Amino acid sequence: MIRYVIRRLLQGIVVLLLISVATFSILHLTPTDPIKTLLGESGKAKLTTEQINQIRHEWGLDKPLYAQYLTWLGNMARGNFGESIIVTGTPVMTLIKQSLPVTAKLNILAMLLAIAIAIPAGIFAGSRQYSIFDYGATLGATLGVSLPNFWIGLMLIILFALKLGWLPPFGTSSWKGYILPVFVLAIEQMAVLTRLMRSTMIEALTQDFIRTARAKGLRSAVVLRRHVVRNALLPIVTVIGYRVAFIFSGTIVIETVFAVPGIGRLLVNSVYESDYQVVQAIVLVLTVLVILANIVTDLVYALVDPRIRLQ
Repeated sequence: MIRYVIRRLLQGIVVLLLISVATFSILHLTPTDPIKTLLGESGKAKLTTEQINQIRHEWGLDKPLYAQYLTWLGNMARGNFGESIIVTGTPVMTLIKQSLPVTAKLNILAMLLAIAIAIPAGIFAGSRQYSIFDYGATLGATLGVSLPNFWIGLMLIILFALKLGWLPPFGTSSWKGYILPVFVLAIEQMAVLTRLMRSTMIEALTQDFIRTARAKGLRSAVVLRRHVVRNALLPIVTVIGYRVAFIFSGTIVIETVFAVPGIGRLLVNSVYESDYQVVQAIVLVLTVLVILANIVTDLVYALVDPRIRLQ
């Protein structure tokens, strides 16, 4: 087990390095000049070429790209994420610490809501195949996967905020501000988990050990609870961990739609403002979270299923 964790951590470090190189390269291929962004059009016009070159030298932007990357990577390894160009003098880590808790809260609430609804719905639909509930759950799951979450968010804002006035259209100044973004984030997760739970239930019901359990005289409720559901939940454990990556990407869109001050909205604003330091730091932070989530998922799966042995 320890060897497996060490190997996965080393693989995660390699992935992190590759993503850092890709992110750094793509951002520096954009035509936007960070000095121009820092000074603005009016500020740039008041400075001489020598003064602009001096600022470029102080920021290390006159060095070759590989030297800039190595300097930035070394600072990141020491926990120094640099300072924001737009929010002058503010460390990037401060901006991330202010935004990450909001995003984490959205993701946790959305996943808990999705699990609380999808698992029972999938169990009920799978155990009563071709029933009215099964058809309804399948239709709802298909719509949940197909409809874009930003469109659902806009429609809910029009209905519950503008028409009915029950919920705020944006912001998280109160607990009501979390209701719409959490629900929209949970919709796709509910759809995926419901479909998977239903299919695994149907597959488990056809296994030989289920027929054996029924032949022994066990009641249907006992067979369903002790044998069918426990075996059908195994793939769900894996998918829940891997869905973390997708829910983070969905958070970026939803935080923009609902003006939620999370890390997704910070990322979008930083891209628009060409704030390279913030963009690179956020991408690496999200990458680390996804890698750790995948490792934890594998470990939990091994604990849930005793047949799995991680070497």
